[in-house]
Amino acid sequence: MPEARLTPPVTRRRSDATFGLLWHAAFAVVVAAGLGGLTAQGLLPTGPGLWALVAVGGAALLGAVLSLIGGPALAVAVLAWGVAGAAACQLTGGPAGPLAIWCLAPAAAAAAFRTRDLLALGAAAALAAAAASALDGALLALPAAPVAAAPWLSLLALTTTVLGLAAGLIGFQAVAGRDGRRRTRAEAVLQLLDRQPLMIATLDGAGRIVTAVGATIGSVTPAQLEGRSVGALVAEPDLPALASALHAAAHEGHASFYASVSDDPDGWLEITLRAADGQTLVAAVRDAREQLARERRLEAARIAAEQQNAGKSRFLANMSHELRTPLNAIMGFSDIMRQRLFGQLGDRYAEYSELIHESGAHLLELINDVLDMSKIEAERFELTIETFDMRDAVQGVIRLMRGQAERYGVNLRGVLPIGPLYADADRRALKQIALNLISNALKFTPRGGAVTVTLQGVGNTLELVVSDTGVGIAQGDLQRLGQPYEQAGDREQRSAGSGLGLSLVRAFARLHNGEMAVESSIGEGTSVTVRMPVLTPGANPVEAPAADEARARA
Repeated sequence: MPEARLTPPVTRRRSDATFGLLWHAAFAVVVAAGLGGLTAQGLLPTGPGLWALVAVGGAALLGAVLSLIGGPALAVAVLAWGVAGAAACQLTGGPAGPLAIWCLAPAAAAAAFRTRDLLALGAAAALAAAAASALDGALLALPAAPVAAAPWLSLLALTTTVLGLAAGLIGFQAVAGRDGRRRTRAEAVLQLLDRQPLMIATLDGAGRIVTAVGATIGSVTPAQLEGRSVGALVAEPDLPALASALHAAAHEGHASFYASVSDDPDGWLEITLRAADGQTLVAAVRDAREQLARERRLEAARIAAEQQNAGKSRFLANMSHELRTPLNAIMGFSDIMRQRLFGQLGDRYAEYSELIHESGAHLLELINDVLDMSKIEAERFELTIETFDMRDAVQGVIRLMRGQAERYGVNLRGVLPIGPLYADADRRALKQIALNLISNALKFTPRGGAVTVTLQGVGNTLELVVSDTGVGIAQGDLQRLGQPYEQAGDREQRSAGSGLGLSLVRAFARLHNGEMAVESSIGEGTSVTVRMPVLTPGANPVEAPAADEARARA
């Protein structure tokens, strides 16, 4: 496990800088107060004793300034304290003088900076100051401090040094506690990294692993990979993919790919790369064997389901003739009975023939819808494109549905352009769109209501709108409408159809590169709009819809 970096960085916390500043400022204030008091009392005349206090006060002020700069400036401040302490000692009688204890000032200053790296420097500077003072005292005749001021100078030096050293050590203990908490968090994070299912590594620009933690990949531990290329994990055929991913991550910021394992022919890895700072990349490597197996099972299940669905659709599409032939015979014979072509029938039999014919017509309608949807799902529905006047197709549907509208007691009207509206489309499909929309609108509009069919062209887009004053559709049902076999409304309303009307409308619109939109609210009716880019360019004059003439023609 790589060791966490616990040494404080060069750029320190703001609280550390503040503490160093306050420590030095307090030291300078105390020394200045002592200097002023002794001078005012006449106990410290101008001479070596005065200059000793000035040297230490200057070191305190310099340390206050350098504590704000940080970095190498802190070492300069500690060395300045060593020089000032030695000077003060030598100017007042050497090791036997009243200011000899200030030789320990560098150690106190180093503790005040709350930086572990400076403690050794502070101790060395203090030792050097004491040694230099002792050596000079033995070899030179050092000046003595004034006799009257000596006790006060000794008290000042002892007080500032002891209190300063104590304050610095207390502050350093706070830093040590903070570093201990940081070490604990770092160890917890490293343990978490080792126990998670990924191997996380930092890579240099050449793809070489600098550090690695986490899971073992194959038979290789993260520690064994440090210093080796990440390509050691990947089988040789996938090395070009790795090179491409490294290039993409370096230039685009991220990349991800699957690769086989070098020492396991059945193993697979998912390697995700992210760009860090400079030329460094971060890689997350995961054993993807189970995930790929699961994805393959899901893909196989999806393909099987699609094949089954396509088989169902092909079966229904192929059954078109077989289903329609007997049903047409039933409707033909029942129609002969309804028309009494071979003589009169009893009232009960005549009623039965009517029911047989109506049921057959309804069944044929349902079968046609199912067969059309099956052909579309099986991608076997082919459009027969021709150019025709769209008004004729819509008017024909309106005439066909007018009888049903009268039976329901609903007012059916059309709002169509006066001039021709030529379209390049499948005539049968567009008539089926109009028929399904009008049939739905009539089905869900109560007696006395109205259904309006609006046809217009905007540029090359044909727009067909069928709106009604019916019961409306709940917002929850709107999300499902247009999907095969989905219906809205209560049980009675759902029993009136197969749920394929709107899905066929949407499918036919999409086959013409168009779309369908439904707007509705409960109790306020429904409006269905179909837009398709099928109008013939230049063949349709721009004319406003004429509702009265359109209704007359319909």
